[in-house]
Amino acid sequence: MASIFKSSIGKKLLMSISGLCLILFLTFHMVMNLTYVFDPDSVVYGTICEILSMGWVNVVVPVLAAFFVVHIVYAFILTIGNLKARGDQRYAVPNKAKTDSWSARNMFVLGLIVLLGIALHLTDFWAKMQLQNWLGGAEENPYDLMALTFGRWWVTAMYIIWFAALWFHLTHGFWSALQTLGWNNNIWMKRWKWITCIYVTLLMLGFVLVALYAYCKANGCC
Repeated sequence: MASIFKSSIGKKLLMSISGLCLILFLTFHMVMNLTYVFDPDSVVYGTICEILSMGWVNVVVPVLAAFFVVHIVYAFILTIGNLKARGDQRYAVPNKAKTDSWSARNMFVLGLIVLLGIALHLTDFWAKMQLQNWLGGAEENPYDLMALTFGRWWVTAMYIIWFAALWFHLTHGFWSALQTLGWNNNIWMKRWKWITCIYVTLLMLGFVLVALYAYCKANGCC
C-alpha cells in the first residue's frame, strides 16, 4: 500500500482526495458564514460557533489539518518532480496546449497565495477562538472578531484577493481531481468543468458577500 502512494499516480490520488475533502469543508464554512448575513438576530451563527467549541471538534480539526498538510506536501513534491523532469527546458517557453489554462499553469503560485490567506484567516479567527478553547483560555466573541477583522478596508481587500486566488485554484483543481479519480470521459469531463465553474463561483461569491456585509456592518453602512 505504501508503495502505491510513492508513485506519481498515488501522489495525485492523495492530492485529489485531500483536495475534495477541503472543498467540502469550505462549503460547510461558507454556509455557516452566510447565517451571519441572513440571520438578523445572529442566533444561528452564535449556535454554530458554540458547536464548533465543543469537544468533538478537537477530533475533526486535526483530521482536516491532516488533509491540508497532505495536500500541500504532495503539491510541493509533484511540483519539484515536474521541474526535475523538465531539466534544462524548465526555463524555456513551452508550446502550451489550448486546453492548458492559466490556472493550470499557475497552480503552485495560486497555492502559495491560498496558503498565505489561510495563515491570515487562522490568525484572525482560529487562534482567537478554537485555539483558546484548546488552551483553556477565554474565546473572543465571534461577532466582535467579524467587526474587528472586516471593519478595516485593507483587510477586507486582502480577503477578497484570497477568495479570487481560491477561485482560480479550485476551478482547475476540482475537475482535475475528478479526472484523476477516473471520471474523465469526454462527455462528463465537459460537464464537470461547467459544474465546477458554477459551484466554485457560487462558493466564493458567498465568502465575498459575507466579507463585504461584515465591512458595511462594522462601518455603519447597513
